[in-house]
Amino acid sequence: MKRIIIALAVVFLFVSVSMAAGPKTYQVTGPVLENKDGVITVQKGKDKWEIATTKDTKIKGDPKVGSKVTIEYTMTAATIEVKDAGKKAPAEKTPAKK
Repeated sequence: MKRIIIALAVVFLFVSVSMAAGPKTYQVTGPVLENKDGVITVQKGKDKWEIATTKDTKIKGDPKVGSKVTIEYTMTAATIEVKDAGKKAPAEKTPAKK
């Protein structure tokens, strides 16, 4: 019984940590078309993917033009503009003056 409780606690802890880990990670694989000025361009099918890199980007190897790479990335919003604030609450009626 004690082992089951410990096992459930470990599973709960693992699930909690993985859910709080942040946004979903995606990946793209293809040959490098260009790699300069903090942007790496990769060909995926007929599409060209431009992905920004920073000083914190972990790079294993030398991604030269023509090298096949796999890039893991997350999506981060740069700006958010609300176009429609939704339905507004009806204006409160003020009592008429007598």
